[in-house]
Amino acid sequence: MPGELILLVDDEPNIVELAKMYLEKEGFRTISVGDGQSALDRVDKDNPALMVLDLMLPALDGYEVCRRVRAKSDLPIIMLTARDEDIDKIIGLELGADDYMTKPFNPRELVARVKAILRRAERAPRPQAAPLHLADVTIDPARREVTVAGKPATLRTKEFDLLQTLAENRGIVLTREQLLNLVWGFDFYGQTRTVDVHIAHLRKILAGSQVSIETVTGVGYKLVTT
Repeated sequence: MPGELILLVDDEPNIVELAKMYLEKEGFRTISVGDGQSALDRVDKDNPALMVLDLMLPALDGYEVCRRVRAKSDLPIIMLTARDEDIDKIIGLELGADDYMTKPFNPRELVARVKAILRRAERAPRPQAAPLHLADVTIDPARREVTVAGKPATLRTKEFDLLQTLAENRGIVLTREQLLNLVWGFDFYGQTRTVDVHIAHLRKILAGSQVSIETVTGVGYKLVTT
């Protein structure tokens, strides 16, 4: 994991230098850019292991950079926001960010989060199971494909993993903390709100089908068929 290339995207030189210093002290290699288009160019050119992405960038903002990267890659992304507002975090997670931090941040915590995300990325995938058929929804772990009422559905990586986990435990209530552990990994630094955002997306995808995700107040979620 140390030695991996980390792309830092921020137009504040002091933030970049602080992050570089702590990451490189831990053995990581770093490159940095100060705008969104340059970030996209470096993703294509340098194939970094992870990107630390500020939301407030000149011209092309972090939201758009994340959206474009996610359209073609599962590159791990940690988003940085200058405001401690839920809407920033929620939008970032909806676009596919793996984690987020609020400025000013502790550089040691940034390093810890980078390591945690890269550890999860290195883990061997679980053995591929046979397709799961639940009423009019089919989940194919080997192909990572989902069909809803006979039509293919497009899911992001974590959305697929979350749906598969709920399907494998259908009828069983799983807490948000359990889902974080099962889908994101025990060392994930995000909040349980991450689960809620992804559940909301899955509900939209499953809308009109015979499969639904129920909220069990004060406990968590379970997948059921009708």
